[in-house]
Amino acid sequence: MKRRSLFKKLYEHLDKRQITLLLGARQTGKTTLLKQLYNELLSQKKQASFISLEDHEILNLLNTHPRNLFNVIPPFNENEKAFVFIDEIQYLVDPTNFLKYHYDLSGSNLKMVVSGSSAFYIDAKFKDSLAGRKRIFQLPTLSLEEFLIFKDKDTLAPYLNCGKIPEIYLQEMYKQLNEYLLFGGYPAVVLENDLLEKKLILKDLVESYIKKDIEESNLKTPKIYYDILKMLAANSGLFNANNFANHLHISQTSVILYVTLMKSSFHITEIRPYHRNSTKELRKMPKIYLNDLGLRNYLLNNFEPIATREDRGDLLENFVFRRFYDMYEPDEIKFWRTQKKQEVDFIIQDSKAYEVKFTDQNFKLEKYKFFTENYPEIPLNLIHFGNVLKVKL
Repeated sequence: MKRRSLFKKLYEHLDKRQITLLLGARQTGKTTLLKQLYNELLSQKKQASFISLEDHEILNLLNTHPRNLFNVIPPFNENEKAFVFIDEIQYLVDPTNFLKYHYDLSGSNLKMVVSGSSAFYIDAKFKDSLAGRKRIFQLPTLSLEEFLIFKDKDTLAPYLNCGKIPEIYLQEMYKQLNEYLLFGGYPAVVLENDLLEKKLILKDLVESYIKKDIEESNLKTPKIYYDILKMLAANSGLFNANNFANHLHISQTSVILYVTLMKSSFHITEIRPYHRNSTKELRKMPKIYLNDLGLRNYLLNNFEPIATREDRGDLLENFVFRRFYDMYEPDEIKFWRTQKKQEVDFIIQDSKAYEVKFTDQNFKLEKYKFFTENYPEIPLNLIHFGNVLKVKL
């Protein structure tokens, strides 16, 4: 079975006393990753147990008292380290108390590795008492590199982001890119070869798993959640909560609540504007991108090839965002825009600038004169469909 790139980091963290907390959207492969780590330890004859809190009997036991964990896992030799993997930790009524209890009682020889499907629950239920006791890892849908590996194109993956791709690989690379642009990186979608079945899996992801996020958040109007998500898919870029509120006839506060839940469920990411001292620059209004291209295209009901789409520029920009998302911390990804709508799509680590156009003919350097004159130390680079796989990010 293919392993995610995060496997190595998680495996290395098993030696640490801290609780390992794995977060991510539903169906990104968290359970599979935990089981791979669990099976790896079993193969090394380590003491390890795996628990899913979707089992209501186990959940009820652990909610009654944390010590009931020892009635669920097999006895272990306290002279050797034992590992307990718990899937869907957010289902506990008080996960903070549960984890703190075991960390403080036997953290030196009982290592907890847990997963959760929503930062909303983690933020709501995990208190400051776990500060210093946990490290959070996030598992998104497959990156383009992982996509190639899952598609058994391992030989292609090393050429991404190296600045040059051998001509013999270029055609196959773009073939794989076109599939990734349309169907994204949910593992079940990537591993399915039938195109119709891919769409049905995405449909199930939206109708079952996003619906589950909505239900567990106790939202009274699920339709509004879907409406906002579809609007974000169709309007990648500047997010104006007031415009959304006016369009949907709801309060701006409600829009912000829904968007916050979407961020907490790892479906979207918000990036902030880059600015220095100019009063002409935007400072507050963010841009929002969807974290998975397959989800974006399902919400738009558009799986047409990128070259024939009216939104091809937006789709390519969302893809480039996702590439940066896989390489940098969120606060290292910004954009630049003035009140006169002069804009640069991405500013990375406050030191590199990138503008995304579908073709290089759409790029006119003179349009960016204000930026290049005010920020001569930040080189401006063009990314277009013809060089998107070759450019070194």
